[in-house]
Amino acid sequence: MGRNTRKRRTPLATKAIAASAALALGGGGLVWANYYASAHESNWAQNSTKAAAAQVATITCPDVGQQLTTVPSRAKNQVATELATLDRQITEAYARLASTRQAQANDANFVQNAILGPLKDKRTAVIGRIKIDLNRVAATAPSSIDGLAACTGTTAAQTTAGGQNNGQNGKNNNGQNNGQNNGGQNNGGQNNGGQNNGQNNGQQAGNGGQAGNGPTAADFVDITKVQPNVAAKPQKNGNASTGTFTTLCGVNANKNHNTDNVIVAPGVTNGAHHLHDYVGNQKVDAFSSNNTFLQSGTSCQNKNDLSAYYWPVLRVQDGTQDFDQNALGGGKEGNVGRILVAKQAQIKYVGSPTSKVVAMPQFLRIITGDAKAFTNGPGNANAHWSCTGFENKVQLTDKYPICPQGSNVVRTFAFQSCWDGQNIDSANHRTHVAFADAGGNCQNGFKAIPQLTMRLVYNVPAPVVQNGQVKNAFAVDGFPEQLHKAITDHDDFIAVMNGGLANKIANCINTGQNCR
Repeated sequence: MGRNTRKRRTPLATKAIAASAALALGGGGLVWANYYASAHESNWAQNSTKAAAAQVATITCPDVGQQLTTVPSRAKNQVATELATLDRQITEAYARLASTRQAQANDANFVQNAILGPLKDKRTAVIGRIKIDLNRVAATAPSSIDGLAACTGTTAAQTTAGGQNNGQNGKNNNGQNNGQNNGGQNNGGQNNGGQNNGQNNGQQAGNGGQAGNGPTAADFVDITKVQPNVAAKPQKNGNASTGTFTTLCGVNANKNHNTDNVIVAPGVTNGAHHLHDYVGNQKVDAFSSNNTFLQSGTSCQNKNDLSAYYWPVLRVQDGTQDFDQNALGGGKEGNVGRILVAKQAQIKYVGSPTSKVVAMPQFLRIITGDAKAFTNGPGNANAHWSCTGFENKVQLTDKYPICPQGSNVVRTFAFQSCWDGQNIDSANHRTHVAFADAGGNCQNGFKAIPQLTMRLVYNVPAPVVQNGQVKNAFAVDGFPEQLHKAITDHDDFIAVMNGGLANKIANCINTGQNCR
């Protein structure tokens, strides 16, 4: 996902982590050695560390979909299919990057000539087809997409230092997070000489995660060492809508999973390239329609709530595998480890501090966060990680928390709460909704709607960071080239409500009631 200019971001002063470990992400966790130096040279370890830092660890491609702010309905399916093709091409290119480390060592131009060059040609062809699809319905593609074919390589040093995340934080469940995050330091020590000593409890010594594409030690922080960074909520005025509506939909104990994304890639199998948990509506896949949603059952206690709530699964990389270890979207695309089921999943709608809310329209789609935030940058990032007992003090966007004993990992989402009043979706799935400003007000004529908030609590074995390595890491599923970064966490929602439920939610919130 790309940038939403309506979304206000505030500073998060993350600190760069020194790229002292010899990392090679994506290559089965293998350490990148300097193949041009002899083993007996006195500076071998130093040279191999430098080579590791310079190695291309992942592929960064411009997000074409986010530039397509207007796509006529008659071209929507064709364009969505082409955008999914772009995602598949990046996935295939990343897989080639990960499997050709020896060739890259022998030829400094290999990545450009054998991977990035052909990828640009393929993307150019797809962008051309998108322009044709739009021309057929008398629409014109933005001229900017012509320059989006070329992709670049991101080095291991850049990924260790936080990659494309320039330090801006998202929003937390209780309003804007205006504080500074001082927890980005890697306290796990250095990799002594960059030697690859084999596997350790399922973690690769190259520190590239169990599948070789993350997470790394630098992606974790001891939450007890992070300074408080949660700001006060916006002040409420006399017109505030102070009620709440909670819907109880379970934790996906029945294991309703797939790797589709009906919002972004309708009609495309494995369009997400990672596994989702689904609660609420029970018939959500790439081929679902609004009629399908209405005919489905729901996991929610309120049977009028047929809404779809779904998010990427969380896994612990402890050396085990799960049912999808040989499947696309699972192990074949770097999403490995044991799937964790949340012990709690709270879904609550809340109001605005400055106005009453209008009911959500039927079939409204909202995506919060960005599954590609590591390569796109933080413009649409809305990940929030914390631990029980710390949620009102510390929220992390680009780090996974290591929680103290007795504390659980918490993922929090606060969806966009302003709607344009007309559209249930937009071409880039962003511009029909927006976040309120720092004072809690909707801008540009947008209307306040009930804000969907979600809180997922997990009993996660605490990772151990030692000597620049991480054991028993946990991570969200994601596109393989995103390296399982914490900043890529995201959540999806489709409003499907019967029996006047949408109006009931708005009324409860506007009248200050706490309803279920």
